[in-house]
Amino acid sequence: MLFEGTDFNSYDSAESKAHEAFELYEDGKMPQALEELDRALEINPANSAWHFDKALTLDAMNRFDDAIKEYEIALQLNPHDLEILNSLAIDYTRVGYYDRAIETFEYIQELDPQFEPCYCNRIITYTEMGLHDLAEQMFYLAQQINPYCPLCYYNIGNSLFARGEYRKAIRCWQRTAEIEPSHPQINYRIAQAHWLDGQHDHAREHFLAELRVSPGDVDVILDFAQFLLELGDTESAKEKFNRILELKPGFPTALLHLGEIAFDCGDYEQGVKLFNQAIQQDGKLRGPRYRLAQYALKQGQEIKLKAYLIAEIKLDPEDAGTLVSMGSMFLAIGETDLATHCLLRALDIDCTNPDAHYYLGLISIEKGRFSEAAEFFRHTLDLNGEHFEALRDSAYVYLMMGRFSSATESITKVSSLSSDDPQVRSLQRSIRIAQAIENVTALLSRFCPWSFLRRLHR
Repeated sequence: MLFEGTDFNSYDSAESKAHEAFELYEDGKMPQALEELDRALEINPANSAWHFDKALTLDAMNRFDDAIKEYEIALQLNPHDLEILNSLAIDYTRVGYYDRAIETFEYIQELDPQFEPCYCNRIITYTEMGLHDLAEQMFYLAQQINPYCPLCYYNIGNSLFARGEYRKAIRCWQRTAEIEPSHPQINYRIAQAHWLDGQHDHAREHFLAELRVSPGDVDVILDFAQFLLELGDTESAKEKFNRILELKPGFPTALLHLGEIAFDCGDYEQGVKLFNQAIQQDGKLRGPRYRLAQYALKQGQEIKLKAYLIAEIKLDPEDAGTLVSMGSMFLAIGETDLATHCLLRALDIDCTNPDAHYYLGLISIEKGRFSEAAEFFRHTLDLNGEHFEALRDSAYVYLMMGRFSSATESITKVSSLSSDDPQVRSLQRSIRIAQAIENVTALLSRFCPWSFLRRLHR
């Protein structure tokens, strides 16, 4: 017989499993869908559509590297499938393989110049690469094919947002909402842009609109809570953070913010408890150890302070202000090398931070390097001409270097800011005395004793 030996039952079983996987995917049961697809592919590994479906399922689980492998297998089986190529290029972008993504999008364009997604999705790639002019080119190419693509407007809005052009971004996202009112998180993105543009009432309105659609979206609730904190609405922010803990018990970022609120309200015992809970939930979370270090400094617990700060350094904090604060705490306990590390790291992130230069100046004083300290204070004052401590301490440094006119100039400026400061008054007296001694010495140097002696022996 023609089909003798062919096991149709197994292929029917594979089809059944693939269909079941689709149903599970639609129900949001991704791990179960993945299991069914694996069973189907064990029977028929040459089915490119099932490899594609498996990749989509892995994408839904944020397993992008694994998804790429499945897309690449699907592509070997079906080399010119535009949907597979497009999805693969999107995932290359997600994992940062930008060159591969661009190459794949360009290949799609060669195969079918009218395939609009290859332009639309390339906007994202160029945006992440910081090539915003090219992102705009892709937007206009896509518009020529489909002027009503909501995703195009959404993606170019992200490019504009990244450039700080918040109002233009808002207009693009509003266009997305007009075309596709149910577009995911569109009100959230508009809220973020209004927030950064200083339009707080509009931001609040769109945050609330997003939460009416997705009341359990933790990302939106978290951002809204931080927005409320910035506005000084502590109680409302606190309510939002607690709401997150109801949805996701032990959510570390919510615990961190609630701990900071407790500290700010003077409830240090509760704050310490919350910070330790946050560390237990996520040992790599930046912030809790830094705040515990602040409390240890307040309590005079130098050993704990040093341990917390070293642990925080290992997490590689990226906020310049936090690093400067850590440097100042290390300096307070005499750890000048660790302080220097933090302050130089802060300047790598933000070279315009005046306090980083100031504290490096203090470290230079500690090491007796007055000329170096004067240079750091000069940088501080270039960035903030009324930096009280830098003016005061530069006067001290100039005094120690014997540059009395520079010391007088600095102390005059600082006394105009605070003439009642006892350190300033003491420094003023020291400078006057030093100048007086210098003047007397200069006067005496004009009187040459050798010429006087010569006159006596004539």
